[in-house]
Amino acid sequence: MTQQEQRLQGKICMVTGATGGIGEITARELARQGAQVIVVGRNRDKCVATVNQVKQATGNGQVEFMLADLASQSEIHQLAAAFKQQHKRLDVLINNAGALFMTRQETVDGIEMTFALNHLNYFLLTHLLLDVLKSSAPARIINVASDAHQGSAIDFDDLQGRKKYRGFTAYGRSKLANILFTYELARRLADTGVTANTLHPGFVASNFATNNGWFYDKIFRQLAKLIAISPEAGARTPVYLASSPAVAGVTGKYFVKQKAIPSSPASYDEAAAKRLWQASAALTRLVTTEA
Repeated sequence: MTQQEQRLQGKICMVTGATGGIGEITARELARQGAQVIVVGRNRDKCVATVNQVKQATGNGQVEFMLADLASQSEIHQLAAAFKQQHKRLDVLINNAGALFMTRQETVDGIEMTFALNHLNYFLLTHLLLDVLKSSAPARIINVASDAHQGSAIDFDDLQGRKKYRGFTAYGRSKLANILFTYELARRLADTGVTANTLHPGFVASNFATNNGWFYDKIFRQLAKLIAISPEAGARTPVYLASSPAVAGVTGKYFVKQKAIPSSPASYDEAAAKRLWQASAALTRLVTTEA
């Protein structure tokens, strides 16, 4: 093994949405660097297959899975509790699970699905694991967002799209929420040794957005053939943020192609970030502190 391949030896990394696409490749590449990897997914068969594939590809036997439907707040609580029972540290948390829903749906908690899965999932899981991340410092939190946040604004009068719902609009807002959350989290975690960064992986060829029926499935698959990058290319930035010494201590940044670049002007609105934080805490019934 080279020094780079051993970079994550002794580290524990959790990757959500890790049974396909960039999540699966990210899990594989972290395992290749020696990390103990926890694959999080909601389908047991896919989790088993992913773990076996990662072990076979890397020769790293320290790969396991934990089951959770991250659209359900009770399952997120169960996931965090089960993790803490089994592990005493967490060095890297990669919030990656998300989806695009072209029609409005609600979760078991009665919350609009896009906002719940793409944003509240990140918010709640991160908070429930924050104590173990802090005690493991230096630790890293990585939130997968998207360039789709460009041009979006949070509608605080209709956070859950009850008045008007459009799939792409809801998705863009959820990705803006990821970035606002990351920047506010970084501010609150200053001097704790825990960093928080976010990224756009690129338009990746995967099964993303193919959950919306045959019409959208056909459109996205055709689009993917024309302009999409491979999951391997899409995973490079999350792997970089999880493992590179070059970003040790770097926090509150938005990365594209392994470089920190400006996100949209709306994403730097600190008042909006604080308001979103308060709304998210209320919707997840969390009491949050400044750090």
